[in-house]
Amino acid sequence: MNTNSINTLISSYKTELLTHSLYNNVKTIEDLHHFLENHVFAVWDFMSLLKALQNKLTCTTTPWMPIGNPEIRYLINEIVVAEETDLTLDGKRQSHFDMYVDAMKQCGANTTLILSFLDNVENTKNIDVSIKQSNLHPNIKAFLDFTFRVIEQGKPHEIAAAFTFGREDLIPNMFTEILKNFQKNFPETDLSKLIYYFERHIEIDADEHGPMAMKMVDELCSSDEKKWKDVELISIEALEKRIGLWNAIEEIILKKEVLV
Repeated sequence: MNTNSINTLISSYKTELLTHSLYNNVKTIEDLHHFLENHVFAVWDFMSLLKALQNKLTCTTTPWMPIGNPEIRYLINEIVVAEETDLTLDGKRQSHFDMYVDAMKQCGANTTLILSFLDNVENTKNIDVSIKQSNLHPNIKAFLDFTFRVIEQGKPHEIAAAFTFGREDLIPNMFTEILKNFQKNFPETDLSKLIYYFERHIEIDADEHGPMAMKMVDELCSSDEKKWKDVELISIEALEKRIGLWNAIEEIILKKEVLV
């Protein structure tokens, strides 16, 4: 088994995401706000998957030791540099999460929900407690629970599977579709930072991070069929949770719920 066979096995889930009716229901600036205010949780927890991989696959403690495969160390550190310190629209260094939050502010979306959640995480020092205490949609809680369960289990190939097949590999297509709707439907709102964020993701994920992440999974699993089976199962569950997230955002948009 290899990453090509995994992509074949999960193709129906990816198709369901890429053709999800959520896209067609982002029709107004209010709808866009609802989308951003809930999708930002996926942008944030993606960073946790990334840092979990860096902790597992590179040395992040002292004294430094040459941990693991240097090829994998290079791959993950290259992705970390871009995700944590990319160039913004005005040429400054910023994480992709912070870019997203700034883009939300620019177009009038409410950042209270995500920032209050992060404050709670900082105060409780317990992500599970913070998720349970939050006022998030159950599907978004399930999405976060899955991410941090995979991280807690601590198996690098499973974390890499969630990172690669459940997240990074999907971003170019999903964000391209959303971007087209933004440009067409919201010309009166300043979306320059948001459009830049999406375009930047499309550029680096399709050309650089996607192939890097695939190579990382190949390196981690090699010829171990048990690991490849784990990757298959985790990838499918990650996509199911992503579909649940999309369902939740669509439900919120259709009900015009405001979570604060």
